Parts: sequence; C-alpha cells; structure tokens
Amino acid sequence: MPPSKRELSSWYLYDWANSAYSTTVITLFIGPYLTTIAQNSQVNGLVNFLGLSIPAGSVFPYSITISVILQALILPIVGGIADYSKRKKLMLGIFTISGALLTTLFFFLNDGLYIFGALLLIFSNLFFGCSIVIYNSFLNDISDFSNREKVSSKGWATGYIGGGLLLVLNLILFLLHDQFGISNSLAVRINLASAGVWWGLFSIPSLIFLKSGNRNLNSQASQSAISKSLHGSIKSIIATFKDARNYPIALLFLLAYLFYNDGVQSVITLSSLFGQEELGLELTFLTIVILAVQFVAAFGSMLFYWVTRKLGEKSALLIGIFIWCGVIIYAYGFLSGKVDFFILAMVIAMLMGGTQAISRSLYSKLIPLGKEAEYFSIYEISEKGTSWMGPLTFGLVYQFTHSYRIAILSLLLFFVIGGIILLFSKIRLNNNVQS
Repeated sequence: MPPSKRELSSWYLYDWANSAYSTTVITLFIGPYLTTIAQNSQVNGLVNFLGLSIPAGSVFPYSITISVILQALILPIVGGIADYSKRKKLMLGIFTISGALLTTLFFFLNDGLYIFGALLLIFSNLFFGCSIVIYNSFLNDISDFSNREKVSSKGWATGYIGGGLLLVLNLILFLLHDQFGISNSLAVRINLASAGVWWGLFSIPSLIFLKSGNRNLNSQASQSAISKSLHGSIKSIIATFKDARNYPIALLFLLAYLFYNDGVQSVITLSSLFGQEELGLELTFLTIVILAVQFVAAFGSMLFYWVTRKLGEKSALLIGIFIWCGVIIYAYGFLSGKVDFFILAMVIAMLMGGTQAISRSLYSKLIPLGKEAEYFSIYEISEKGTSWMGPLTFGLVYQFTHSYRIAILSLLLFFVIGGIILLFSKIRLNNNVQS
C-alpha cells in the first residue's frame, strides 16, 4: 500500500525539524562559540582536552571527530536493529528526544566549561546521527524507484527552509540582544538551545504518522540479524561490509561518497570557524550569510534534481564535485573579505543542496531491500554535519601549521579521491538492482 500524503509530509517535516541542529548548532554557532570559550581558558596558547594539550582552535574539529568515530561504532548496530524490528518509529523517537534534550543544555555553556560544551557536542551529534539513519531508512518505504530523486530533493529543500526560518529568529535575537536586555553570550546560548526545542517540536508529526514497521522486512531473518547487530559494533561494521560485497556498485559508490561528502560536510561545518578566525568576520555577518545559504540551498536541491533528469545522477554529481574543488582552491588562495565570502557561500549553497539530495536518492537505489537502515548507518558516518576525516585532517593541519588556509586546502584531497572513484565506477540503475 502506497504511503499517504500525510505520511509523506511528516517525513519531509522531520528534515525541517532536524536541520535546525545541523544549521544553528553545527554550521554556525557552536564552532566559533566553543572556540572562544576554549581560548579564554588557554595557557601558553594551549588547552587541556581530554588529557591532551592542543590549540583552542582544534577543540571543535576534534570534538566532531570523536563524535563521528562513536557513530562509526554505534550506527551499524542501530541500523541493524531498525531494519529487523517493527520499532523503527520508536527508535526514531528515542534518539530524537535524547538529542534534542542534550542540545537544549547548550544554554548552560559558559566560560570555563569548554569540556562540558565538547561533551554536549559529541553526544548530541551522536544521537543526531542515529536519528538520521532511521529517518533516511524510511525513504524506500515512502517512495518508489521512479520518484525517489524527487522525494529526496523535496526532503532536503524542506530541511533547508526549516533551518533557515529558525535562523531568522536566531538572527533577530542576536542582532537585537541589547534591546532585549541580554548579553551577546546569552543570545548565542539561547539560539543554541532553540535548535533543540525546534528539533523536538517539529518531529512530533513524524513520530505520530510514519508507519512503525518496515515494509521490506524479511521476518525469517529478523531474529538472527538483531542478534548479529548486538554482538558488537566492530563485528556489525565488518558484517555489513561483507554483505555489501554482494552489491559491488553500492559499495563503490559508498566509498566515493565517504570521501567527497566528507569534504562537503567539513566545508559546511568549518566555514563559520574559518570566517571568524582567518578572515576576522563578525558572527553577525556570518549569521546573515548562513541564513541566506539555507534558502539558496533549498533552490539548489531542486535545481540539481532538474540537472539529474537531464544528465543522470552520476554526471550531475561529477559536475558538482568539480565545482567543489574550485571552491576549495579559491578559499585557499583568493578569499579575502566579506563580498568574496558571501559570493562563495552562495556557490556552496547551490552545490551542497544538490549533491546531498542526489547522493541520498542514488544510494537508496543501490542498496538491498529490507536493509535500508543498516546500509544508511554506514552512509550516515559522512552525512549531515557528521563527517570525521575532514575535521580531523583540518584540526591536525591547523595544529601543526597554525594556518587556517592550509587547513582548508587539505580538504581538497577528499573531493579529488571521491571524484576519481565515482568517475571510474560503473553505476547502472535498474529496478532490479536490489535483488
């Protein structure tokens, strides 16, 4: 039985809900704010971070890295259980509520508490990743092979608009904090906490109207699969990749995606930190830019859908990756001020909406039926704001060079590797690809 319009709309609305976290928290406020708090606690240019002495500028990217390493260990377990149980919606609710509650605790993040902030970031981002695995796994339940690009693109577009609307409210509070009688720091903390409230509130329709079961569930394999998933995260990852050998096209695309989208997510995650620390841009300007990005990205999602219909998914993605390479090179060698930053941000907005939407729909066509969450658990390791190789590379390069420009240039490697793998992959789509 096809999904109802109400079910489809509630799936779109979850992207509207969770995008507040990736936009307000990950992309904009937490990076510069956590870095500033860490800088206020540094001694001889270094801070203590979980037993290590590192520059304050590396606290944020290292926190993201730790969070995603935890995701790499936990998400395959989550995906396996979700695929072979009738509790997908319950699991979505648990991770959503947990992540949203932790996000609201950013309200209490003050000077001297950068470790508290790092821990909140690590675990809220972990629950965010878990929730997205479940959310993405519903894509094959609510769409068929012929309209999946359209559904995925609409989901991303809805998410960008939702995240953008919250940013409008964030911007008003941030710009007018004096008139509201609050400090700059308090305004930032309220904005961070608001993402948790927004995420939890607008997730309610999804938790009510999405069907709880798995339409592609193989009941005979359910108990053994759940048992396998609980045996341990490393075994779960190995088991998933062993199974993926039966779907070599999906595995090759996944490998390409893990590289080029790690670059995409790293640029999104680290852009406000780069703008503040390297270019000296104030947070007010960065907020306006990120706000504009959300609405342009929504348009970019639908534009790439049109390009895909004309050229195909692979060609559209390769074009996007080539332009991403140009973005990185320009940021390293030529980016110098507000006008440059704004123009480059608009280009990034067009790219990120399209490449993410098309990647998700293409991947959903390559993975086996009944194992969507398990395979999306690997996919999510480099999804929406949760990349780890890029932030780790960025943090290490900055730690040894103390140059944000060289650190941003290091991200070029991920686009080049991902693009080469995708270029030489033989992706052929047909309705039997999952068989």
